[in-house]
Amino acid sequence: MNHRPATPVDDTTDPRGRAPLVFGGIPEAEGWALAPITPRDRVHFRTDRELPLGELRRDLPDGVTVSYDQGDGLYRVDGVPGTAQVLVEWVRTWCAGHGVGTVGLRAETDVRRRAPRDLPPAFLDELCRHYLPVSLKRLQRNASTLRLHVPDPDDLTQQVSEWILKAVGIFDEGKGVPFGAFLATQLSKWVHDLGRNAHGRTAADTEHRQQKAVAAFLVEHQRRPSEKELAAYMGQSVATLRRNSQTVATLNGLRNLQSLDGGPDATEVMLPDTAEAPDEIMGEADQTLLSHALTAACAPESGARPDQRAGQPNVLGWATWYLTTWGGRTKTQLSADLGTSVRNMNVHADRVERALRSRLADLAD
Repeated sequence: MNHRPATPVDDTTDPRGRAPLVFGGIPEAEGWALAPITPRDRVHFRTDRELPLGELRRDLPDGVTVSYDQGDGLYRVDGVPGTAQVLVEWVRTWCAGHGVGTVGLRAETDVRRRAPRDLPPAFLDELCRHYLPVSLKRLQRNASTLRLHVPDPDDLTQQVSEWILKAVGIFDEGKGVPFGAFLATQLSKWVHDLGRNAHGRTAADTEHRQQKAVAAFLVEHQRRPSEKELAAYMGQSVATLRRNSQTVATLNGLRNLQSLDGGPDATEVMLPDTAEAPDEIMGEADQTLLSHALTAACAPESGARPDQRAGQPNVLGWATWYLTTWGGRTKTQLSADLGTSVRNMNVHADRVERALRSRLADLAD
């Protein structure tokens, strides 16, 4: 199926001398007017197990919708303005009736959103096709961060496409800002959120402040700053700048040491100086080391043949340990969800425990 590119039409009223874009035969400004952004009340929550969305949607009151962000495990229930507290109680009651616990249940009023599906299909299709290459080019300045979190080019294209749809949903055409400019601003924010979600708020924000300061210095002086100049530019001592740079680099390295199906762990782990690193950084480092030790303990054993149990990644053992330790699940719940017996889970978990004991002993030393 052939798709036409966005078509400019003549319009002498644009003070910049640019013709407005046309998507699916509809000028961009007129397209937004066909599905204006509207206010609603929203309830956010997570659960201790995935909900049956089909059943939830059938039970929802008229005019109420639900969406699920699988990546964040976050549910959003939307209703008309003024119904926030009623929706909170409805969600709490419905989940309790299905034996599901809610986490972080909260209401938000006057949320302004549009559903992308409300736009004309041809308009939305051509708009996304137009802004995808524009967005990818705009994100070239964030290439190093993106490669860290989304290394596969196909995955990056999918991620940026999702961001464009997300921007469509929150773009307020009444504020007078063109969609392209709004999208560029949001892309920078969402790239930063990738780091926050993966690395922890403290390290990501520290790195972000340094990157912003370097960029501002480059604009002002047309060269990169020295360490002393950057410290002065940020209002910090050189020692503080070095410490922050070390902790950011440490956490980035720790979180990229080894995958579940990787080989033997031969990477030396460099930790921050506990006398100088902030407490929150050390807390993140401790959690990362524990997570890494668990993952490494579930990797194939060195020297085992691929056709042996020990030569395969211990995925069931990892799931059993992780979800019962940090995911709030019981072995009985996992047994039902994974379709295996508790006895089988215990066998795989015991393998993890034996490998983990030696790793944690090494960490304690």
